Amino acid sequence: MGGTARAVAGPIGDGARVPVLIIGTGYGGSVAALRLAQAGVHVHMIEMGQAWETPGSDGKIFANTRSPDVRSYWLRTRTKQPLSNFLGFPLDKNVPRYTGILDAEDFSGITVYQGRGVGGGSLVNGGMAVTPLRERFSAILPTVDANEMYSTYYPRANAGLGVNHIDPAWFDSTDCYQYARVGRKHAQRSGFPFVFVPNVYDFDYMKQEAAGTVPKSALNAEVLYGNNAGKKSLQKTYLAQAKATGRVTISPQHRVTSVAPAAGGGYTVAIEVIDTSGNVTSTKSVIADRVFFAAGSVGTSKLLVRLKATGALPNLNAEVGKGWGDNGNVMCGRANHMWDPTGTLQSSMPTGGIDNWDAGGAFAEVAPLPTGIETYASFYLSITKNPNRAQFTYNSGTGAVDLNWQTAWKQPSINAAKTIFDKINSKEGTIYRTDLFGVYKIWGDHLTYHPLGGAVLGKATDNHGRLHGHPGLYVIDGALIPGNTSVNPFVTITALAERNIERIIATDLR
Repeated sequence: MGGTARAVAGPIGDGARVPVLIIGTGYGGSVAALRLAQAGVHVHMIEMGQAWETPGSDGKIFANTRSPDVRSYWLRTRTKQPLSNFLGFPLDKNVPRYTGILDAEDFSGITVYQGRGVGGGSLVNGGMAVTPLRERFSAILPTVDANEMYSTYYPRANAGLGVNHIDPAWFDSTDCYQYARVGRKHAQRSGFPFVFVPNVYDFDYMKQEAAGTVPKSALNAEVLYGNNAGKKSLQKTYLAQAKATGRVTISPQHRVTSVAPAAGGGYTVAIEVIDTSGNVTSTKSVIADRVFFAAGSVGTSKLLVRLKATGALPNLNAEVGKGWGDNGNVMCGRANHMWDPTGTLQSSMPTGGIDNWDAGGAFAEVAPLPTGIETYASFYLSITKNPNRAQFTYNSGTGAVDLNWQTAWKQPSINAAKTIFDKINSKEGTIYRTDLFGVYKIWGDHLTYHPLGGAVLGKATDNHGRLHGHPGLYVIDGALIPGNTSVNPFVTITALAERNIERIIATDLR
């Protein structure tokens, strides 16, 4: 055995001491791991979910969206699909309890969908890699220099994520985007701009899928429960580069329960090891010189709120847990006429949207409904200018962290989305679908895919993510962003992480 210092392949050992520990393997954590490793720092990443490297009995790692199975949900005994009903029939079914890929985490007024596994949310999103319009940036992150974000960090993020654009000529001709062409036609006939949106799905691969020369992935309804081929999730981009440095180790199925100052400096981190049924099989205690919270908006916020309330990190300030929003998410469907079929084959990767942000406060993703049958339905996920913000608080009676979101707070989102779809329905002589979210329920107002905030930049942290009161602790994920990005948020989360980690390496790790 050589004496060279390098990361070991296995999970972190009980009693280990590490220079940097990152909690979570999503966008912010992956950026931090790569850049720290490139700067010569050894990094250990802790991930609650699975590694997602082993195929199931069907030979595939991830399940199809049309057929959720044991792999699909995080420790639930029944699926909780965003579209709960179809043509009058409930879609959810019983599944064995398992550490599956999609967490439908229920709070009092909202269900938050989150990715579970190495790669975090990149495993389960639709890949829409949208950089917000520059003129909207000051409303998103008012304390951040827009010039450096748009000249340096957004380009760096887009390059690191593998963002690419669909070929407009192919979009116009392929069967798999007929649904989006119908969405474009209806938008434009009502005077709304339709915009193409970049994606991290490899569109060259998708062309080969359509030609029948490679295994189908986007054209096999793979999105919500993982994607087996064409999508450039973090496993294929930032995390692959990070691991290639030899300085990054990842411990899956490890869950951090506490972070507290260690007697000799640094932080003592308590960890539970869980099996695929969610049972705790062992516990570990390690010491890290620095800790980065990258467990996602919900995971980071819940952990920090609990650690402050229980006295583990008593010096965190009163802003921890505040400023949480849902990115204004609301969903709906429209029933088109028989002469406007949306197609039996639909790519699961959306690539277009309707932009009415300035006039109506809504950006609507023309989303797929890849049922495999003709539905004559147009389906949309809207991102809206919703001002409502919730707060996480520790419940000493239950030991849980609660969120005070109210379903009624979605009304501004519905009103904003209606500025688009009421007009389209009026112009086209169509109606809203009422069978997708329950019985006679038009709006999917019970969920978000885009949790943001809870440890807001410049409030709970300084202007680069350093937590106030505890030197050596950082937030580097979507918890930093106060509730809304005006578009799909992961490019902004990535770019902000690139900005923050560059400053932290330059000033804190010299």
